[in-house]
Amino acid sequence: MLMPARFEDNQKTSGIRPTGAVVVGGDYQGLGIVRSLGRQGVPVCVVDDECSIARYSRYATHAIRTSSLRDERQTVDILLDVGRRLGLQGWVLYPTRDETVAAFARYRPLLTELFRVPTPAWNTIQWLWDKRNTYSLAGQLGIPTPRTFWPRTVEELDRLAFEAPVAIKPAIKEHFIYATKAKAWRANTPAERRDLFQRAAAYVEPGEVMIQDLIPGNGDSQFAYSAFFKNGHAIGSMVARRTRQHPPEFGRASTFVETIELPILETLSHRFLRAIDYYGLVELEYKFDARDGQYKLLDVNGRTWGYHTLGARAGVDFPYLLYADQIGETLEARRGRAGIRWIRLATDVPTAIVEMIGGRLGWREYIRSLTNVHVEAVFKRGDLLPGLMELALIPYLSLKRGF
Repeated sequence: MLMPARFEDNQKTSGIRPTGAVVVGGDYQGLGIVRSLGRQGVPVCVVDDECSIARYSRYATHAIRTSSLRDERQTVDILLDVGRRLGLQGWVLYPTRDETVAAFARYRPLLTELFRVPTPAWNTIQWLWDKRNTYSLAGQLGIPTPRTFWPRTVEELDRLAFEAPVAIKPAIKEHFIYATKAKAWRANTPAERRDLFQRAAAYVEPGEVMIQDLIPGNGDSQFAYSAFFKNGHAIGSMVARRTRQHPPEFGRASTFVETIELPILETLSHRFLRAIDYYGLVELEYKFDARDGQYKLLDVNGRTWGYHTLGARAGVDFPYLLYADQIGETLEARRGRAGIRWIRLATDVPTAIVEMIGGRLGWREYIRSLTNVHVEAVFKRGDLLPGLMELALIPYLSLKRGF
């Protein structure tokens, strides 16, 4: 059953474009899409199942709170209902969660009857959705990945010749993350490995629990290549070092990011994206393994990523590039410039405190990193209410999804 829609009309209708966008998920990355498009006069409808901050932006034309967006078919039905009632024919759909990407891919023919759907079809998204597919294809393409096994039973696990420590994570992460509020677990001993494997197996299907070599290093070893990709080429792109993340070891989200130059990630990423004929916004996450000098692919996200608002300051406004392409505008290729820094203070400050207590970060080093920050994820002059609401919602967000 669909929850009755709750509408908030924040923006005047004069002078805005006739084709708008529907942002599914209204946390800080959804807020970034709303602001990106709103600045260009694009009307935006935010649909979310949480009490999130994007609805409070001055650029949100409509904001709708619904019951749940975790079931794929229910999500599609909700969007079709909202689209018909609000007259959103031809509006562009933006997912902000992986399960929404899967829903758009699987039900793309149904959604395209009403909306513009940039999300590729399932025959492309399947290579992102399940890490067994991701790593298999990466291996065929010569893209390094961490050594990984998928044992189906404890007996198979015990037969693995794997030195500790290891990371235990799901091949398909959504059910695991919602249940545990964690992206992965660390096992330092064979006994921990067995215990955590059994716990993880309770949340996912047989064969979905990954036992993976734990590459040393925290956020300072994490890198990413982000792009708007079309016809085998990047229309917009940037490379970033994800210096700090929350939690520090297995980050669900970046908290401090800086753009850099690292051509090898562009080469590896293009190889993967061309192989699956990818279109749209995408982020490929890598970790540098100092033991062998390789950048190893960890994850591929077929949607906006948490720090995508860094792009606009670096010269690549990713959400708007996608919108412009969807409505038929001609685009020139652009690459994000290096040295632009992004922070989300609400999570970076507690992350830094944990790192300082653990002796992994000095307070002077942390203070220095805060100088010359160019983009704050939520607080923005001229659109302050979302930032104030995020502070008020911290207890709610912590309980809901571990913040």
